[in-house]
Amino acid sequence: MTIREHNNMPEAAVAPRTLTIFRQEDSLGAAADLDLALELLRKVKTGEVGPMLRLYRPAPTVAFGQRDTHLPGFDAAAQACRDLGFEPLVRKAGGRAAAYHQGTLVIDHLEPDTDAIAGAKGRFSFFGELLAHALRSAGVDAAVGEIPGEYCPGEFSVHGQDPEFPQHQLKLIGTAQRVVAGGWLFSSVIVVENSAPIRAVLEASYAALGLDWDPTTAGAVNDLVPHLGVDAIEAAVIDTYSRYAALDYGDFGSLLG
Repeated sequence: MTIREHNNMPEAAVAPRTLTIFRQEDSLGAAADLDLALELLRKVKTGEVGPMLRLYRPAPTVAFGQRDTHLPGFDAAAQACRDLGFEPLVRKAGGRAAAYHQGTLVIDHLEPDTDAIAGAKGRFSFFGELLAHALRSAGVDAAVGEIPGEYCPGEFSVHGQDPEFPQHQLKLIGTAQRVVAGGWLFSSVIVVENSAPIRAVLEASYAALGLDWDPTTAGAVNDLVPHLGVDAIEAAVIDTYSRYAALDYGDFGSLLG
């Protein structure tokens, strides 16, 4: 992927691509939402549908990584999630447990690619910075990079900095990727509102798994900039994506056939 920098925002040097935005108004259910992403990847790689962004607010979910299932406390962690109103699921991608609910925005970005594997690490860097730019454009002091003690740690997590206490950083966006022959799915979760239930379920599940982390790193966009909500962050993401590709809009219902 060829990029150039423009106002600290990575941008395609040429953008022949068009992305169709599909807004999913209601969750299909925690498991069904994840399953649909994989079905859409199948359709994108075979050309049944074109490159797309799927945007939705998920049902309360804790998505465990494959490694989590091998820990002796996994069953207890899953039950702790249920007790707190979150559905425990195991995702195909790697990493550790991550939690989300209706106060988060999920972005599934799917494109066909004849050499999808070769560009995997570059996509983490490119789209991490793209999403950090979207947050900055909305007034959040955001940057790419793992912060010490964060849940589901990753080199290309996006964190925000408290304007009053710069040493206090919060993980705001986690990203994951599914790569198959002929296409890729880049999924991002932005925690925007109501961080307390997410922090509580992560504390319970990580304790059951026996994993160390720092609960003060779990937060939401509006912990740093109180007036921001999911709609404002979605608008910022779409505006930022418009520099990456031409955007169109489609009917989400057409994807379910």
